[in-house]
Amino acid sequence: MTIADLKTLIKSMRPKLIGKKFVFCTVSVKKFSKMNIRPVLVFKEKEGITLIVEKKAADKNELSYSGTWSLITLTVNSDLNAVGFLAAITKPMAESGISVNAVSAYYHDHIFVPENKARESLRILNNLSRNA
Repeated sequence: MTIADLKTLIKSMRPKLIGKKFVFCTVSVKKFSKMNIRPVLVFKEKEGITLIVEKKAADKNELSYSGTWSLITLTVNSDLNAVGFLAAITKPMAESGISVNAVSAYYHDHIFVPENKARESLRILNNLSRNA
């Protein structure tokens, strides 16, 4: 069952750090169709295709990227119509100078944070959940 209530979402989010390094890359449609790669995310834009892939896959495929990101999954089953959840979690991150790239999928919300800020991000999210 999905949860839409903001307070319940925050209290139940149970952030989980995924123990891999990720990068954001962009490739043309033509190049992507010829690649043998398994991205975590593929998003088509007018300018090209954005990929989120494990760093080792990007390196193997000689893809350009800047920065390495850690993935934190918010394990609560959030309703796609929930209002304010990402705003509530990204505000304290921003106040701590942590950039966040969010992805809302069918079952969970996921955030990518700079790799060197992963532990601090978990601390902030766990504190937010405990104090909800």
